[in-house]
Amino acid sequence: MEMLQTIFGSAFGYILPFLFVLTVVVFFHELGHFLVARWCGVKVLAFSVGFGPELFGKTDRKGTRWKLCAIPLGGYVKFSGDENAASVPDRGALEAMSEDERKGAFLGKNVWQRAAVVAAGPIANFLLSIVIFAALFGFLGRSEIAPRVDAVQPGSAAEFAGLQPGDLILQIDGRSIDTFSDLQRIVTASADLPLEVTLDRDGEVVTVTATPQLREVKDPFGNAQRIGLLGVQSSPKPEDVVYRSYGPLEALSEGTKETWFVVERTGSYVAGMISGRESTDQLGGPIRVAQVSGQVATLGFAALLNLTAILSVSIGLLNLLPIPMLDGGHLLFYAAEAIRGRPLSERVQDFGFRIGIAIVLMLMIFATWNDVMHLTSL
Repeated sequence: MEMLQTIFGSAFGYILPFLFVLTVVVFFHELGHFLVARWCGVKVLAFSVGFGPELFGKTDRKGTRWKLCAIPLGGYVKFSGDENAASVPDRGALEAMSEDERKGAFLGKNVWQRAAVVAAGPIANFLLSIVIFAALFGFLGRSEIAPRVDAVQPGSAAEFAGLQPGDLILQIDGRSIDTFSDLQRIVTASADLPLEVTLDRDGEVVTVTATPQLREVKDPFGNAQRIGLLGVQSSPKPEDVVYRSYGPLEALSEGTKETWFVVERTGSYVAGMISGRESTDQLGGPIRVAQVSGQVATLGFAALLNLTAILSVSIGLLNLLPIPMLDGGHLLFYAAEAIRGRPLSERVQDFGFRIGIAIVLMLMIFATWNDVMHLTSL
């Protein structure tokens, strides 16, 4: 009995944080589509969090069915004139509509309105991330450690570059370094890349070249990740540690910067995968998200909110990929329509959607395989 309680307790410890994170991210993504669609006069048939059988729902006065479905791995907004939840157009249904019905159909809107509705989902994800980060900065503030070298590890990239204890890092590749966290963020994403480091050494400005070494490290939960390491330790001296609080505008600015950092880091990882510098085994799917959500939840609600903001950016970027079935694929079709002055042929669009489905399924299978391999290696 005690073992069963432990198993169920552990399962809920992962499932509940996962559902919280995914539901918040999906809801705001679809809310972006929904709000702009309503603003453009599109009739919304359904707003769903999750897929599959409906668990419960309610129809509002404008005819939109708001529902929660059994499979909590995404969501959708279905517009008048859509063939399915992926917003594949049903041109036959559009032709059968009356003039008034056609005015409320998604396909009845001009290309700029349709593009605005589609782009609103990823944009909502980015805005959600900014708001969450801003709230965390505004309510909690943060401790900042000066980018001063307290110790240099023997045999490290820092030792080879000539860094010394007491050095204060000023810039890396021309980018200002204000905190030790700024230093870590650049270094971890720059394995095997030479960096020009400008530092203050006893009042003299010195420039050295350091190449972070690729190393596999484990986080406090035992998850392995490969990052760049310089081999320096931060200063524990009280004069090098400052607590900062933020007003509303400052918090909003920092939230925007933090969101942009996640965008940059994600873009850098994708570029690294394409070039072969980054390993694809870091890609994760729902199983990995559930695992990480459960682990982060043990650190507190603020940490879970921070993870929600990071995943919101990731979902926004993923949906902007130019793959049919995703928002980016729809935007690609609309860009072609704007240039040509008319939509792509039904045959071309249908072929594109088939290719898109195949790509998305392959990505899901690959990410799930990575998840399984990750779990078996723990």
